[in-house]
Amino acid sequence: MRPFREALVSLIRRPVLATLSVTAIGLSLFIVGLFGLTAHNISRALASVEEKVEIVAYLTDEIGEDQLRLVRTEIGAYPEVASVEYVSKTEALYNASRELTEFSDVFPDLEINPLPASLEIRLRPGHRTPGAVQEVAARLGSYEFVDDVRFGREWVDRIHTLRRIAGGTALVLGGSFAIVAMLLVGTTVRMSIHARSTEIAIMENVGATSGFIQRPFLVEGLISGVLGGLLAWALTYVAYRLLDRAVFAVLWLPDPWILAGILAGGILGMVAAQRSVRRELRNLYAI
Repeated sequence: MRPFREALVSLIRRPVLATLSVTAIGLSLFIVGLFGLTAHNISRALASVEEKVEIVAYLTDEIGEDQLRLVRTEIGAYPEVASVEYVSKTEALYNASRELTEFSDVFPDLEINPLPASLEIRLRPGHRTPGAVQEVAARLGSYEFVDDVRFGREWVDRIHTLRRIAGGTALVLGGSFAIVAMLLVGTTVRMSIHARSTEIAIMENVGATSGFIQRPFLVEGLISGVLGGLLAWALTYVAYRLLDRAVFAVLWLPDPWILAGILAGGILGMVAAQRSVRRELRNLYAI
């Protein structure tokens, strides 16, 4: 309990310094939170588009009922496949007449249905990458009664590219702001050490160990980090409410992300305090 008590007393005695530390961490993590909010909504939007990715296998007219049942069963058993829907020639013509209204005058005059029957295959989450889609399409194309396979290669590639860009940007920005937060906490801890230099010298003279002296500063960094994480959560929530009401509908961050952000603040504060306190105490008192 002593480290917590001393850390709290130190924070209370130096409210300006403590406020500076918490605010610095909070603002740094707030920037990360804003990007996290953006990344989460982009990810959900991409997931919604990704759900519509499907493979269409166009069938020849020679396929029989028994072959159709067999192939639907086989394709449905693929580990990547979520569903297989059969679209007959008649259904294909009807769908085309509804979607291509500019040709509505042409369809009634057709004597022969030119559209093929097809199988529309949707894939499970985690199997919608370009490689997985192409692999399933290649297997479908191996059936002798499959005339052609289409899956919108460009759209699949674009969705996957956007996901990689979003993930890479999150990693770079998150790491950058984490470094900034650690530097700010380290600076605050060093200022606190210098402010308590006389007290530390007395503890060293009476035989206090390095760990005994360091622990209150580590706890102080932890508390500052957690408070900064909570401040960042509050600021991010305010930004979320403003965007949701004034601009467009926005999804709030998942609870695990929020908890991870607060914990990250505490860890950053403690790690930064540990690095700074060891260096400063070693320089000042040869600990």
